[in-house]
Amino acid sequence: MIEIIQYPLFIITAVTLNLYPGPDTLYILSRSTAQGRAAGVASALGISSGCVIHALLGALGLAAVVMASATAYQMIKWAGAAYLVYLGLTMLRAYGQDAHHAVSAKQSPGRIYVQGVITSLLNPKVTLFFLALIPQFIAPNAAHPGLSFLALGLTFVTTSTLWSLVLAVAAGALHQRLSRGSGARWLRRLGGGLLIGLGARLAFSD
Repeated sequence: MIEIIQYPLFIITAVTLNLYPGPDTLYILSRSTAQGRAAGVASALGISSGCVIHALLGALGLAAVVMASATAYQMIKWAGAAYLVYLGLTMLRAYGQDAHHAVSAKQSPGRIYVQGVITSLLNPKVTLFFLALIPQFIAPNAAHPGLSFLALGLTFVTTSTLWSLVLAVAAGALHQRLSRGSGARWLRRLGGGLLIGLGARLAFSD
């Protein structure tokens, strides 16, 4: 049985937080502007899939166990930071070559989706966020808090996915406008730089 309190307030909170530009938003925007609409949508769906897994782990109680270990938290954080920097450098290197090679090196949406999932899973702040927010909306005497946690987590993921897809499509339109000549080169540099910056931000965050 799902025992949730103040569900409308939770939805309002979720939507409000989604509108705030966080790391996931910047990640999706960097992919969309640098590689186009398809890459942005694939990134958004990948990030959302990773968040679903975070919600499942939280519902099962595994996330709380991992977050209780400072060593585990630091290892996941540094792995996530290194992965973001790697993706950024890969983007910069691939598009720093000649145009023919750059086209051949373009990643498929499926691969970008998987990278989005990995990026989300290697961000321990998503787990901390769920553990801090969701329990406030579960009834204190809930018989099955795990089910309530999962329901709230999926609600948050649904709202964030819709917003992320809007951003991906909008930023993808910008990519189409500037996808030729020097505009494309600067967009790809911006995308790679943003990913590297996100990695550094995650690495040095408290």
